[in-house]
Amino acid sequence: MLKKIVLAYSGGLDTSVAIAWLKETYGAEVIAFCADLGQEEDLTAVREKALKIGASKVYVEDLREEFASEYVFPMLRVNAVYEGSYLLGTSIARPLIAKRQIEIAEKEGADAVSHGATGKGNDQVRFELTCYALKPDIKVIAPWRDWPFKSRQSLIAYAEAHKIPVAATKEKPYSTDRNLLHISYEGGVLEDPWAEPPQDMYTMMVPPEKAPDKPVYVEISYKAGNPVAINGTAMTPARLLETLNFLAGSNGIGRVDIVENRYVGMKSRGIYETPGGTILHVAHRAIESITLDREILHLRDSLIVRYAELVYYGYWIAPEREAIQLMVDDIQKDVTGDVRLKLYKGTCLVVGRKSDTSLYHPELATFEEEEIYNQKDAEGFIKLNALRLRVRRLLRGPNLKNAGKVFDRAER
Repeated sequence: MLKKIVLAYSGGLDTSVAIAWLKETYGAEVIAFCADLGQEEDLTAVREKALKIGASKVYVEDLREEFASEYVFPMLRVNAVYEGSYLLGTSIARPLIAKRQIEIAEKEGADAVSHGATGKGNDQVRFELTCYALKPDIKVIAPWRDWPFKSRQSLIAYAEAHKIPVAATKEKPYSTDRNLLHISYEGGVLEDPWAEPPQDMYTMMVPPEKAPDKPVYVEISYKAGNPVAINGTAMTPARLLETLNFLAGSNGIGRVDIVENRYVGMKSRGIYETPGGTILHVAHRAIESITLDREILHLRDSLIVRYAELVYYGYWIAPEREAIQLMVDDIQKDVTGDVRLKLYKGTCLVVGRKSDTSLYHPELATFEEEEIYNQKDAEGFIKLNALRLRVRRLLRGPNLKNAGKVFDRAER
């Protein structure tokens, strides 16, 4: 018999219905937990709404700085991108929400935790893997896998019948998720991958064609792989991300429209706006280009796909993700300096980078006269690297007996 359930509560349709349904189904006390991750909502109203629906207690906690510094920035240090486009804005928020949910469950002596993720999506996996990693004996209740509702339309009907106020409507049924890093749009009118998203759907950014006609220049300062200042002004991680969201968003930067492969096996169309994150991804790449050794950079890049999959799938608290993070964080110690960017109508261009730890040597790179690099050395370098290619061709050709003579003639 369950006595207390801690519900990850957003104030939206699914979790609002979940409060009533959990009480009705389990006869247990429902404690709502809402994390402030920068979703730009009236969380006082969210608290009041949860209490009105039937929650016995509501936790509303400001986790913006922790989210930016301990989740978003570590991910950006790896340059993680899922399937070449998605900057993982929803994925990276879930382990923090689940972590705090478990902490509240332990504090309240709750028997179970619950969430509003559907049985078709990735979030159920992300929430539950984190919960089990932190508290192996916790009971997880996923209403979407148990209740009789089969669609959001049926949820809306239930909400109307129980006088539960919800923002979703039958005219605008797509689902959104917003935090400090991004906003996502899924479902409803977006389920047709051929249909262009409605023009009124922009939230964190303006359409590129409506952005200013004059470009904006911005300088981002990095220290040990983390952005620390904008145009010379030091900022906390959350404040820095908020500022870049405004700069990028007002210049139409950061929207992608993708069909992604969910972990559970199906394809799903998603629209994402990640203004500040897009700028930081581009800027971090730029400062790394002059501060990281070639082989170190390539080694890290070989792990990006794997790391991104781990975040997307929900394995934030997993030994393999933590191992990659440790390696990447160690090599970021010299990723310090400044990047200058040009923002214009949906584009983010790198136009300058500098660093006291730069490995870029102007005299080595120049096409003009210099006395450091002996160009004749390149001949031996090329021949040694071509050796296997030449041997392969000779051994497969008709002149195998004359292979030695061929090499002899080439070296004269």
